[in-house]
Amino acid sequence: MISELAKRASELKNVEILAISTLGDMAISKPDVKNSFFINSLFVSDNVRGVVNEGQGDYVPVFLSEIPRLFDLEILPIDAALIQVSPPDSHGFCSLGLSVDVAKAAVRNAEYIVAQVNPNVPRVHGDGFVHVNDIHALVKVEDTLPEVIYSKRKTKAEETIGTFIAEMVEDRSTIQMGIGAIPDAVLSSLDHCKDLGIHSEMFSDGVIDLIEKGIVTNKYKKKHPGKVVSAFAIGSRRLYDYVDDNPQFAFLEAGYVNDIRVIRSNPKVIAINSAIEIDLTGQVCADSIGKYQFSGVGGQMDFIRGASLSEGGKPIIALSSTTKKGVSKIVPYLKPGAGVVTTRAHVHYVVTEYGVAYLYGKNLKQRAEELVKIAHPDHREELEKEIFTRFGTNHYAFRR
Repeated sequence: MISELAKRASELKNVEILAISTLGDMAISKPDVKNSFFINSLFVSDNVRGVVNEGQGDYVPVFLSEIPRLFDLEILPIDAALIQVSPPDSHGFCSLGLSVDVAKAAVRNAEYIVAQVNPNVPRVHGDGFVHVNDIHALVKVEDTLPEVIYSKRKTKAEETIGTFIAEMVEDRSTIQMGIGAIPDAVLSSLDHCKDLGIHSEMFSDGVIDLIEKGIVTNKYKKKHPGKVVSAFAIGSRRLYDYVDDNPQFAFLEAGYVNDIRVIRSNPKVIAINSAIEIDLTGQVCADSIGKYQFSGVGGQMDFIRGASLSEGGKPIIALSSTTKKGVSKIVPYLKPGAGVVTTRAHVHYVVTEYGVAYLYGKNLKQRAEELVKIAHPDHREELEKEIFTRFGTNHYAFRR
């Protein structure tokens, strides 16, 4: 449908496109249609990153949990919702499949709904059902779904980070993780655990292996015991087939899944989130490289706060100590224009391949000293000089 929309560029002007994560070719982001479409992104993916940063689009900083509210309150009004669904069942209900997240709220608020009906979309349990009577136009397609697989891309540093985090996970914990090499490394290192639960804005293939091994049972969750709860999923075809008509999974709206009150009600919530860089006081930049908009706020703050309020919870920021070019990700100051996604008041655990820093309850100098310990050795001397310049020899006796 996006490709067909792009073909009508000559007859359309100033059409605003709202979306969160997107995959595949984005025909409406090409330079030759810039006067027709404006991409107002709620989470900047690779295929729209260029236009968002070059003026053919822009970015709305917002927690994933609050995007449905923007639709419901008509702060971001929706004229038409373009969705992809499974074929209708015998009762006329289609499933939104792997992406219930904010799509259900878009359907609820749109004046006109166009559904791309695709037999490759799994029929999932939860909030994502839409009756054909509520859809204004049905378009039949048979497209393969985009697949994202990270298990073969892990570096040694990412594997080490995964091991450190896995050691922090206790039996009966409730896990939240994103997609990527570090979350995958964590999941592959949890064989020592029992009766884990999953309550996450998203998940990928690694969860399947833990279910089949009996490690993820969801028995001890307070919310939706016995079920993996998520707002969306991205992975391989194996994952898509596994969740199809599987009552072990509940795909629910992001406004509920990412609600701090819901998250904190589960026991021992382990929230694993990433960062682009973190300064010596604990400020986390996770959505931009300086002024360049790279991704979005997403659900990081929802789960960092939810985990910190959960009984026995552990909010974790995980990042390799350097970029691929060897630049330190632990820095004296964030780059000019960088966005703070998670404030230093919210940060508890920071993990790199060099260890775990616990910042909660520590003053600014103590935080800096903890972070230097897990920085890359090549950068520690420079960071220590910055600490001395900023804090001098001021010493604080640690409480016992």
